[in-house]
Amino acid sequence: MIPTPFRVLDRLREGRPPRPDEVRAAVAGAADGSWSDAQLGAFLMAVAIHGLDAAAVRELTLAMLDSGERWDLAADLPTLTDKHSTGGVADTVSLVLGPLLAACDVPVVMVTGRGLGHTMGTTDKLEAIPGLTLEHERPAVARLLARHRLAILTSTPALAPADRRLYALRDQTATIRSIPLITGSILSKKLATGAAGLVFDVKTGNGAFLTDPAQARRLSEKLVETCRGLGRAASALLTDMSQPLGEWAGHTAELLATFDALEGRGEPDLMAVTSALAVEMAALVGRPVGEAELEDAIASGRAREVFVRWAEAQGGDPRWLASPRFELAPVETAIEAPRAGVLARVDTRQLGLLLAEAGGGRLGPEPIDFGVALRTRARLG
Repeated sequence: MIPTPFRVLDRLREGRPPRPDEVRAAVAGAADGSWSDAQLGAFLMAVAIHGLDAAAVRELTLAMLDSGERWDLAADLPTLTDKHSTGGVADTVSLVLGPLLAACDVPVVMVTGRGLGHTMGTTDKLEAIPGLTLEHERPAVARLLARHRLAILTSTPALAPADRRLYALRDQTATIRSIPLITGSILSKKLATGAAGLVFDVKTGNGAFLTDPAQARRLSEKLVETCRGLGRAASALLTDMSQPLGEWAGHTAELLATFDALEGRGEPDLMAVTSALAVEMAALVGRPVGEAELEDAIASGRAREVFVRWAEAQGGDPRWLASPRFELAPVETAIEAPRAGVLARVDTRQLGLLLAEAGGGRLGPEPIDFGVALRTRARLG
């Protein structure tokens, strides 16, 4: 018998942990509409307050995963890998990492998201390329991987549909930062595509989603533990977001930084994180790649060529890609330090919010101005 919302919530009110069948009932209720927003909000709040044990987190993830399609793309590509970042400022890693690994014959599939708060989303950045489309179903994704070893897409309604409703309610009920709920949300979409291995780039520092290093570590451990518990290879890196990762932040500006990186002019911090993730992702699926091979993929022009061919295959304008034109905002304001000194701290989150408030981010229903950019010239130290 499927537990009713009232019985599940009554047990949770008493502080008792939800049973696996109760977790599944809540997720099914989110997917089919049988649970109201109020009931789901109460369930989410109980999870945020009391947490979930490892078995319940696996059940939550699996139930959300089972609410939609499962593509199992690794059945055809056993070395298929994927990466997820918790987000930050001037973080163009995904845009460089995908074509870089594909150029080394390590296939990559990435389900990307839109910006939230002070962070920029990879989906939004790529939509600054004229004509590029990111909404693809399984057959198109399989063709992209077979031909280009790379597919980047945004989540479709067919992948983990329960997460769409639960995520919207988490935003309304202040339960976004619950580690069990974060874990289920991330993994339900990532596991749906069926990569053989997943690497998590969990940011820490004042520009990260979870600023407390201990919390960031707990999230990374929960992601890896849950992923492995569901039979998928996984690992995580904790990376620093105590200053913007690259010099340029903003959608068009980060595409400019991406082309610079693929042409051998990448900024040191950006390339260090990208290389570390690439090595980890390749090793996880049994196709080791070294620093020398990554450097050769860039120096030879293969990585840039992969990006261009992949972008064309996903609808990008070939003429624009042959000679990318980046139109930044026409007005430039320089903010200089009032005195000489050493940069000791950057409020990275506030820089991201400043960029968003200027029109370059997603704080409301207004469209993003892709040309708004922020360039931070000084680095810590």
